[in-house]
Amino acid sequence: MKNSFLKYTLATIVGSIITFAVIFGIMFGVFSAIVAGFGDDEVVVKENSVLKMTLSSDIPDKSSDNPLDNIDFMSFSAKKSLGLNDILKTIEKAKNDDRIKGIYLELGGVPAGMASLEEIRNKLIEFKSEGKFIVCYSSMYTQKAYYLASIADKIYMTPMGAIEWKGLASQVMFYKGALEKLGIEAQIFRHGQFKSAVEPFLTDQMSEASKLQSLTLIQSIWDDMCAKVSKEKNIDIADLNMYADSMSIYSPETALEYGFIDGIKYYDEVLAELNKDSGVDDKYKDDNIIDISTYSKASVKKTKKNSSTNKIAVIFAEGDIVDGAKPDKNIAGDWMADIIREAREDEDVKAVVLRVNSPGGSGLASEIIWREVKLTREVKPVVISMGNLAASGGYYISCPANYIFAQPNTITGSIGVFGMIPNLEKLMNDKLGITIDGVKTNNFSDYGSIMRAFTPEEGAFIQKQIEDFYEVFIGRVSDGREMTKAQVDSIGQGRVWSGVNALEIGLIDEIGGLNDAIEKAVNLADLGENYRIWEYPEKEDFIQLIMSNTSVSMSENLLKETLGENYKFYQLLEDVKKLKGVQARMPFAIEIY
Repeated sequence: MKNSFLKYTLATIVGSIITFAVIFGIMFGVFSAIVAGFGDDEVVVKENSVLKMTLSSDIPDKSSDNPLDNIDFMSFSAKKSLGLNDILKTIEKAKNDDRIKGIYLELGGVPAGMASLEEIRNKLIEFKSEGKFIVCYSSMYTQKAYYLASIADKIYMTPMGAIEWKGLASQVMFYKGALEKLGIEAQIFRHGQFKSAVEPFLTDQMSEASKLQSLTLIQSIWDDMCAKVSKEKNIDIADLNMYADSMSIYSPETALEYGFIDGIKYYDEVLAELNKDSGVDDKYKDDNIIDISTYSKASVKKTKKNSSTNKIAVIFAEGDIVDGAKPDKNIAGDWMADIIREAREDEDVKAVVLRVNSPGGSGLASEIIWREVKLTREVKPVVISMGNLAASGGYYISCPANYIFAQPNTITGSIGVFGMIPNLEKLMNDKLGITIDGVKTNNFSDYGSIMRAFTPEEGAFIQKQIEDFYEVFIGRVSDGREMTKAQVDSIGQGRVWSGVNALEIGLIDEIGGLNDAIEKAVNLADLGENYRIWEYPEKEDFIQLIMSNTSVSMSENLLKETLGENYKFYQLLEDVKKLKGVQARMPFAIEIY
């Protein structure tokens, strides 16, 4: 007995020591990577340098201030992921830096959204206007990658590479059959014939209304892509469509034959050309190529310090719109309302630019944010810059602004409302053999239970909430956009639009990006050159940020790195779990490829 006790005690102690050592090793790796990321030496930019851009990861609107987001958890090494805001600033810096002679784009699959690519593409065109070159090279061009590459002076491919040019498609995954097998009933309430967010739970194929809006959307984006590629590469739009219809462009040889690229080369040959164009003697030397994440931290010639007290507040609202005060990488209603209120009450803030990149979400949170935007407009100009998505709740919080910008390929609109509550009774009874029973004091005491079907009276009550909120929604848009409710309803009903279509029907004011929105805000506030940019949310205290985000960031980043491109399916399931209460959310998870 004594020997057994000692044996198990010793095993417990050894197990605890090993567990502690593993945890300590992981945390040491994490904090070593953090220190490595913050302890970079001063960046030296050589003369005749070339800026390298890969854009191989998703691009948020704003660079993350959380150091845990900049760690590769597989190797515990520091990595720097730039947001769109810093990418645009860095290209602008390179444009005015005499040490940077050109940009080298090394593209393949570009996971960023189309509107983000549009902003980068336009900024690269500005870069070229200074007489600097852009060379692009890849072994594989997706359509999005090629769209970005099309502005380059020279586009090259490696032998045996591949290229896509086939037109755009959009698909939706349907869950009705799976739910039926599980014995789960999706109880749906909605307003809007195009509000098809709930269709995957009701049917096994797209409705005609859903097909119509999806085709209109992707056709608009495709037409815009073709027009701009045609302009840059001098290929007729009709030919671009013919090549897509016949799948004529698929290899380096076909891409070269039809004028999509300028040559087929190996990397060393491209490097030799980059060095020649930038004035470097050694044609195989690559230490004059500087990565954009490194160059973003480089200092430039000192200019006169901007001492203006006038601020343009640029507020980034990115992610799902959710209830509560904790953002958790989403747009929490109370949290975002506080940020907008802070900008409004700051006398030094003369105008506000709200960057919206959201598919929508909670109707309540959208209303809370809308109110703060409206109050802010009453005392100072508010300009909206729409990113990849500004749909449903994302449009709801945008509509009271003075002026709205969107990119031609921004997905917006989706003015509609829905609610979805599952009924798990059959799952519990028929599949698991579990029954539910209880007592209540009043008729509706157990209203909202997911263990039974709604009664007709309860269903009517929920539908009335949906209809009431839809009336409020179109009223908000009517007031903000100076339309009648009937006009809003005719373009509403949950239908999504591209930025091009949204301009035609009056949902936005102008095609443009974040810098255009800032320029408009400056003009509306009549500031001339007397202003500076102030970005929100402001950077949090480092220690507080680490302590509050360590476990969440580690698990999320590990999931992303483990699942890769399949992470989107996990994210979709997480989004479904958030469908509580009235939802002003985009009709479905749109993936265009």
